[in-house]
Amino acid sequence: MATTTSMGTKELVKYRVEEGVAIFELDDGPANTYSYEMMLQLDAAILKARMDENVHVLLLRGGGEKFFCAGASIPMLTQADPQFKYYFCLHANETLCRLEQTPKLVIAALNGHTVGGGLEIALACDIRIARKDGGKIGLPEGNLGFLPRTGGTQLFARVLGRARALALVVSGRTFSFEDALEMGLIHYLYEKETFWEDVLAYAKQFCPPNKAARAVGLIKRSVVTGSEMPFAEALGLERELQQLLFTSEDAREGLAAYVEKRAANFKGK
Repeated sequence: MATTTSMGTKELVKYRVEEGVAIFELDDGPANTYSYEMMLQLDAAILKARMDENVHVLLLRGGGEKFFCAGASIPMLTQADPQFKYYFCLHANETLCRLEQTPKLVIAALNGHTVGGGLEIALACDIRIARKDGGKIGLPEGNLGFLPRTGGTQLFARVLGRARALALVVSGRTFSFEDALEMGLIHYLYEKETFWEDVLAYAKQFCPPNKAARAVGLIKRSVVTGSEMPFAEALGLERELQQLLFTSEDAREGLAAYVEKRAANFKGK
């Protein structure tokens, strides 16, 4: 049975919170391609997780077992006029920037093929974990006569370096998750039998009481935002964020636990 939102449209991004982890499931089978409607729902879910004080980690996955996401809906693109396509891409850029700028750790669980715009979504996440023998990954848009339009050319180059990124994007080829791990495009490769359980366990280690989640979020902001700034200004940002953490309950707890030689009990505050 199709699930609907209050607007009467199909639920394309399923959202739930489990022990501090907000789980986003891109669900429009068979390939979980995204439309404007899916991006609207993803955008709203990101804001919901951002504003929820009980959410410390965001975790994205694809519905089913075969695809994380195969990118933008080709039927939608073939029917849309150029102006719609432009604003569609603009909104998708803005949505993925929300993932990058949200001061909470964002993890992509690549449970299946991750190509085109699906890889661009994954690149906007902080950590990418793939399922062993789970599928192909890459940016094949050049084979269709256009370029990756949701940040792919820029994010790919930032992750892999300009020379390797350019060679891969112009080739339009896709490759295995094992190759992606070797080149540094993904961070971890988990066994397929226990993939989801292992991904959840990884995500939950960054939630209280295990980690000072606020510190994790501001470390992310310092790295992500600082890397786009001149060095001196980036150091200034780092100092200001550190000062915010010095006033936090978790920083006091962390120092006390260290002195008292016990495990810290963080609260995310």
